[in-house]
Amino acid sequence: MSAQENVIYDQETQQLICQGEWDLTHFPHLKYLLTKIAWPKSGKLIVDGSAIKKMDSSGAWLLIAKQDELKKHNVDLLFQHFSEAQQTLLQIIQKRLKDKTQLPKIQLLSSLATLGKNTLQQWHELFAYLSFVGSLCLEMLRLIRAPAHWRLTSLSSVIYRNGYQALPIIALLAFMIGVVITYQLGLQLRNYGANVYIIDLLGLSILREFSPLLTAIMVAGRTGSSFTAQLGMMTINQEIDALDTMGVTPGELLILPRIIGLFICLPLLTMWADIFGVLGGMVMANSMLNITWHDFLSRFPNVIPLRTFLIGIGKAPVFALIIASIGCFQGMSVERNADSVGRNTTRSVVLAIFFIIVADAAFSIIFSKLKL
Repeated sequence: MSAQENVIYDQETQQLICQGEWDLTHFPHLKYLLTKIAWPKSGKLIVDGSAIKKMDSSGAWLLIAKQDELKKHNVDLLFQHFSEAQQTLLQIIQKRLKDKTQLPKIQLLSSLATLGKNTLQQWHELFAYLSFVGSLCLEMLRLIRAPAHWRLTSLSSVIYRNGYQALPIIALLAFMIGVVITYQLGLQLRNYGANVYIIDLLGLSILREFSPLLTAIMVAGRTGSSFTAQLGMMTINQEIDALDTMGVTPGELLILPRIIGLFICLPLLTMWADIFGVLGGMVMANSMLNITWHDFLSRFPNVIPLRTFLIGIGKAPVFALIIASIGCFQGMSVERNADSVGRNTTRSVVLAIFFIIVADAAFSIIFSKLKL
């Protein structure tokens, strides 16, 4: 029987003859055939189901839905010659359609409740982070007593990928920062004939603030996100669970090498940024303010004390601990879905940069109090 024969409508007798299979397979075509029928404007219409070979809930729903639709236009649809099973199915569908359960309404929280909820979430995350740091400290103490468990291969790999391979981008960034600072300050100093003081300002700003801060921000975006993504994908692929099964803690194999490696790399990258930041300032001072390289290098050690360099380098290990711990924590907190990896990677970069700036502000206040 072709699909066109499933529905036969007789206008004279006001009768709709249903035949064949009324199931999910034929549902789209059956629905199309019913839309093509010229239904009466009023009165009664008999639906004959004696020729139906098969009917499931989709076919029954189609007939009941059409009955409800025509009833709104004063047309009564009467079902006749349906089998007992088909009649039962029609009654079940009709009852289901009448007893529509309304979905619960989602109650939106007020602004104050939303603030409280977000605050509690932040507190819970802070406690989880502190617990994570505490467990790493215990893991570190355990490894100090067992030097054979140090993962030197993983440590060297972290230093190579996040230290050596970051040298070009750090050098370019620091060089451009030196050029920009010299240009902006040089315009003002040249108006007062104080060109030579660009060396003092450049040395203090680069060595003490810009070099450690911008290097840490660049590493947070490059390395912190990498830590989160790597550990997150390992969590999704159940590699972390496999390590626990083998008796190897993730802290020993994955987390501590990353933290220690970045702890070593970031001060060295900061020194590298100091060199190129000063070099960029020298190039700009020579071309814009007519300060020769010899004059620049002769004055620089006389006006920039060693304390300035040490203060800048001293910030780097703290920034490294912030970046690595937040990156690893967010990676280990990833849920078992790909969307969580992207979300936690973004959070890791944003939080790392935020706390780097907070730490730098705290250092400024402390050094100001100590008159350093």
